[in-house]
Amino acid sequence: MQKIRTFGSYLQAKYGVRVKKIPLAIGGFTCPNIDGTVAKGGCTFCLNDSFSPNVAKNKDKIFLNLSSQENPLIESQLMQVVSQINGSKREFKPLGYKKYLAYFQAFTNTYAPFDTLQKLYSKALEEKDVIGLSIGTRSDSVEESVLEYLSELSKSHEIWIEYGIQSIYDETLNRINRGHDAKNVEMAIKRAKEYGLNVCGHLIFGLPGENQEMMLNSAKAAYEWGIDSIKFHPLYVVKNTILANEYNRGEFTPIELNEYIDTLIKAIEMMPKDIIVQRVTAGIEDDSLLAPSWCGESKNYLMGRIKQELAKAGYRY
Repeated sequence: MQKIRTFGSYLQAKYGVRVKKIPLAIGGFTCPNIDGTVAKGGCTFCLNDSFSPNVAKNKDKIFLNLSSQENPLIESQLMQVVSQINGSKREFKPLGYKKYLAYFQAFTNTYAPFDTLQKLYSKALEEKDVIGLSIGTRSDSVEESVLEYLSELSKSHEIWIEYGIQSIYDETLNRINRGHDAKNVEMAIKRAKEYGLNVCGHLIFGLPGENQEMMLNSAKAAYEWGIDSIKFHPLYVVKNTILANEYNRGEFTPIELNEYIDTLIKAIEMMPKDIIVQRVTAGIEDDSLLAPSWCGESKNYLMGRIKQELAKAGYRY
């Protein structure tokens, strides 16, 4: 049976101890697809609270792209970095974790002036036992100065940049109001690799209008672009989104669990052996979920089903 290379096993092999990735939701980050810079309204599926639950606490703290010298909230943001990291460390240390990766997750975490980003990233790295950063962002929101800085940090820390690829089909990206095309993502990934950075790509299976062949073509392209790690997500519908309106009008049918698992397995089968898998599914267990219902099942149930089917295909996750 072939073992899938997971992020946890990669980190433990590299550092000799258990390493936990700590999600952070720092007030002040927004998105060029929300504030009107590239589009308005955000991606059709996006209610950011559902993808990053802590962000709801910080909705009123948007620094509107101010530098740290102009930003009256910068000290509060730095305190958020410290408190969220320390809170997670208290939670995970009893489980045997010794080192931590600070994951800037909510919204677009390079979409701010360089000096603001530098202060936030540096503050995270100052915390005891934090060995690096993982930074979630968009392909159209990373300045050269940020890549240069992260490249320098990578000489002494574990640094990852995470790009939402979602799909390689421009018609799909247009339909979900992504605000950029597939070429933009390809070039961003290749540029990050030129700086020697580790890149994680996010793919969504079940996007409107896509069949399995299209989903697998997106996975194949992501591998060819040179990503080091991947996250697979099913598209689910939450209330108060544009996608919810499409679903309620019968214009969108969510992916079924069996099709999702089958697509996932096929994507893993074509994956180069050195790529690290960080996620194989996602869901939400509250009443904001509209569909598909299986995305509201417990994580243990979903992972059990996926591992069972992966084992039948000869994989251990």
